Amino acid sequence: MSDLNSVSARGKYALLPLGLFLLLFLGAGFYYQAQGVEFAFYQLPAPVAILPAVLLAVWLSKASLNRTIAQFTDGAGHQDIMTMCMIFLLAGGFSAVAKATGGVDATVALGVNLIPAQFLLPGLFLLGAFVSTAMGTSMGTLAAMAPIGMGMSEVTGIEPALMAGVLMSGAIFGDNLSIISDTTIAATRTQGCQMRDKFVENLKMALPAALVTLILFAWVSPQPEPVTVDEGNPWLAIPYLLILVLAVSGVNVFVVLVLGIICSALMGLWQADYALNQLGKDIYAGFTSMQEIFILSILIGGLSGLMRSQGGLDYLVAKLHALSQKLSRHAHASHSFAIAALIVISNLCIANNSVSIIVVGEAARKLAEHGEIAPRRSASLLDIFACIVQGLIPYGAQALLLGASFAISPVEIIPYVFYCYLLAVVACGYIIWNLAVKR
Repeated sequence: MSDLNSVSARGKYALLPLGLFLLLFLGAGFYYQAQGVEFAFYQLPAPVAILPAVLLAVWLSKASLNRTIAQFTDGAGHQDIMTMCMIFLLAGGFSAVAKATGGVDATVALGVNLIPAQFLLPGLFLLGAFVSTAMGTSMGTLAAMAPIGMGMSEVTGIEPALMAGVLMSGAIFGDNLSIISDTTIAATRTQGCQMRDKFVENLKMALPAALVTLILFAWVSPQPEPVTVDEGNPWLAIPYLLILVLAVSGVNVFVVLVLGIICSALMGLWQADYALNQLGKDIYAGFTSMQEIFILSILIGGLSGLMRSQGGLDYLVAKLHALSQKLSRHAHASHSFAIAALIVISNLCIANNSVSIIVVGEAARKLAEHGEIAPRRSASLLDIFACIVQGLIPYGAQALLLGASFAISPVEIIPYVFYCYLLAVVACGYIIWNLAVKR
């Protein structure tokens, strides 16, 4: 505890660069939103918005310029940052190859044709949950399923906002739970735990929330006309099943993704007339799709390195630790809620769950250590509450994509994202229940 109490007061100034980054990113977003620009919060790319923050952190450093640059590069090249970046690239490569070979369309079409009309909404939730868990990306899931959801809404007369809420719920389920999701990667690497352990911890909260979500969607489902799409080729869905089984089995994520790419390519060659000479281009296209998160992860790693060396993260942890002590005498529960509050505030500001986890990951890890919280649980809390916020903010990429696809305001979708609300209730209840058990 003495290390927390002895944190230098100047540590708070080390947090100014992060504040500048959020000010620029959010300020530009709100400005463009007021101008009616689509995807307003993505007009100023985050990797560009963070550059002035990096310069400010360099200016605030008391060390020599050479030493300061070394601190930045040490943070940018940290093992966790580099591991995340490599996994981001492979995940992008797999998604791109699977899409090019028809795996995404086949998986979606196959599921849709198996859903009885009277269970359309809960069925779509299950399908979205499966696809997002296999793909590890909510954006990829929504990009694949939004056109089908929109068509179903037009044919059946189901309210577009309700249909979009179903898709968002399923996409967030997989984004949070998937072992190859970038949020899972970021949470486990920053907290120092195994992906399988975090998956099991997450499942304890995600499964009850998903079951109640299914009941709610079944209850509010209208009686639509039967809907069909082109039959899917089940062989093309095998790569998704393969990576899901391998990942849950504990196989190294690098091996899982490489095998997923190879399997997708082979299935495409066999079943979809996929041109082998296109494979390299598709993999590179997948790499390119991860460019923003790749660059931003490196820059945030460097910025975190500077803030850490200047005492900023210690100052933040000390304040949150003191606050949690005031809120409750039970360190485990108070620090769990402090971790949840930390990631909620961060993602409300940044509007990107993966980046938010990277930004506050080390601070959350220190809070977990002081609260004697297992790494798997702190990783689970980070991922869960980051995804909850991501599914409910109307200026997030997911809501903006659905709003554009369904030609509605993203704000209209928020009341129907049942899964996020239920997951928040279950997660908070889980923290309180653990408090009662430990007593």
